[in-house]
Amino acid sequence: MPVPTKMNGQTPPPKLVIMIAVDQFSADIFSEYRGSFTDGMARMASGVVFPSGYQAHGATETCPGHSTILTGNHPAHTGIVANNYFDLSASREDKRIYCAEDESVAGSSSRSGKYSPSIKHLLVPTLGDYMKDANPAAQVVSVSGKDRSAIMMGGRKADETYWLVPGGLTSYPSVALSPTAQQASNAIAAAIASPRSGMTLPADCAAQDIAIGLDNGQSVGTGRMARDGGDFRRFLASPEADGSVLAAAAALRATRKMGEGDTTDLLIIGLSATDYVGHGTGTEGAEMCLQMNGLDREMGAFFAKMDATGIDYVVALTADHGGHDLPERNRQNAWPEAARVDHSLDADVLGRQVAEKLKLPQPVLIGEGGDYYLNKSLTAAQRKAVLAEVLPVLRAHPQVEAVVTAEELQKHAISKRPADVWTLMDKLRASYHPDRSGDFIIALKPRITPIAEPGIGYVATHGSVWDYDRRVPILFWRKNLAAFEQPNAVMTVDIMPTLASLIGVKVDADKVDGRCLDLISGPESSCR
Repeated sequence: MPVPTKMNGQTPPPKLVIMIAVDQFSADIFSEYRGSFTDGMARMASGVVFPSGYQAHGATETCPGHSTILTGNHPAHTGIVANNYFDLSASREDKRIYCAEDESVAGSSSRSGKYSPSIKHLLVPTLGDYMKDANPAAQVVSVSGKDRSAIMMGGRKADETYWLVPGGLTSYPSVALSPTAQQASNAIAAAIASPRSGMTLPADCAAQDIAIGLDNGQSVGTGRMARDGGDFRRFLASPEADGSVLAAAAALRATRKMGEGDTTDLLIIGLSATDYVGHGTGTEGAEMCLQMNGLDREMGAFFAKMDATGIDYVVALTADHGGHDLPERNRQNAWPEAARVDHSLDADVLGRQVAEKLKLPQPVLIGEGGDYYLNKSLTAAQRKAVLAEVLPVLRAHPQVEAVVTAEELQKHAISKRPADVWTLMDKLRASYHPDRSGDFIIALKPRITPIAEPGIGYVATHGSVWDYDRRVPILFWRKNLAAFEQPNAVMTVDIMPTLASLIGVKVDADKVDGRCLDLISGPESSCR
């Protein structure tokens, strides 16, 4: 079918929307590698570019970030305040709740491989849900490297939702793989089972090929992504994983003939390898350079398949959060104050000290990350006494920027200002939900990595309120769409209303935190 030369109120909507989320693809990484992209990422960088996009909230983790992309809402409204939160009233012994599980399933726990995947904790609809409501014939398929990515973007009404596991692909426990998904799963399982020799380092990666020693005797920065057969963890931390997800998504599209019917369809793709590389080896080593080269190449192969169909499709690309390099490399590269978090800030350490001093039963405090919860068995007087002991200690700690209570956050309105001028309270409020967030929230100072001790596959992370974790690129591409770059701050919550407007799906502006972004450079507008 002919492709329109411009988009305006009279231009037909695209037949296929492709939403790509690249896990931990920060604005910093995009800027660093933008000039070296030659394939799929170069195409995205040649479209409509918002280099200063924001995951505006403070809890910059995978699940909250993915929950914003296709809902148009901050975590305060999606209810996805962290990858894990605590529900002290939960009936099971494990009070920690994974963001994408159904904790009511008998025998389940929040531990990896022990939970029952579910979308029950997402409180708002996704773009796919809106599309299905407007036209049940619209097809929605979501496939990702991680369950929380596929689930949070896919929504409740997706036709197929898949993610990577050691055996290939899987879905919800009671949902069988379609024949195409099973075929893709078999191919992925075979790839995982096969060993991989080290990759050849491109010349433009040589500057990053520097070994960084860690206290545990491990060294990172010079890896080539070699692995033994069956090593699923190393498979995930490589372009192979992204390529497998993209190939599965292309196969599912072809089988379902998405974009070839009377409706507009939605294909959702979550690429997780960049996140695994960032966690395992940091953001500035040879490993990340290899990953960026691979991401560019694999996306190019995927776009070639899409182009061959002749379908009029639009692509949006962003990230669930940014990322912070490991402190050991930061200290070598002009940031001597970079450090790992002090063990004394752990909830169990603090709680034990306070319980002993006040002669209270343990545990007094429960939590991880920034959210700390008081034991619900405490009386009002005991809660007050615990806070009186804990808050001054935390606020005086040299690694702590601020400690904010739930009461303070409840009084603070969600900001309507541009995300680049948000205060710390604005950021934390956008992540706060009264039924799920902690009794108080800790924000660490910049460059404090919330990993006390590096481990295999986990030496660096994200999750802070600072812009290196908040800033992400937001990119749109459609054939013949005039390119332009808008450097002002926009937010990932703007993506859903932008795409909804482009395809003519009505969304109540009062029910989303984002706004439609005009994708036309000139007086006309793509916002209908």
